[in-house]
Amino acid sequence: MKNSKTKYAVLGVISLLGPMSGYDIKKFCDKSISFFWNENFGHLYPVLAQLESDGLILRSHSEEDTRKKLYIITDEGRKELKSWLVEPVEYQPKRSELLLKLSFGNQMQQKDTICMLVAAKARNQLKYDQLNSIYEYYLNNDDAKKKPQYPYWLVTLQYGITSLEASLKWCDDTIEFLNKYEGGK
Repeated sequence: MKNSKTKYAVLGVISLLGPMSGYDIKKFCDKSISFFWNENFGHLYPVLAQLESDGLILRSHSEEDTRKKLYIITDEGRKELKSWLVEPVEYQPKRSELLLKLSFGNQMQQKDTICMLVAAKARNQLKYDQLNSIYEYYLNNDDAKKKPQYPYWLVTLQYGITSLEASLKWCDDTIEFLNKYEGGK
């Protein structure tokens, strides 16, 4: 877990929202940060166990359901999170199945390549619309504006929106280029 950033994602979520179960952490990640950070249950629960073992979080039970484990960040966990937050960001190459397939595109029929790009554009348009909707919600939400993390939510959403705008333009440009390219299949 030494190089895993999942522990920092978990510490950040718990520090931001307070006591949470593993399920709630995953649900929050899916709803809010999934356009740039993904977590799965198979990885999340071992990380929670390790964080607890390292004394960075504590486990308690919810008042409503004594079987539901809630995790609370410790002072040591906050210290670890704050230390990581000021470290330089490591370069992480983006993994893209679309770009991987395009790099071998000469082995595909051009119509299949174009269909793949059209489908990718449709998925990106959907995500773009979702992020814009969330962005508008935050812009018009007085309760959200009172939270200290508000400007950081907005700039994170703006990054996603801008990235998706670039991706949508790239899809259009690439489809146009491949349709004009005479050497294509």
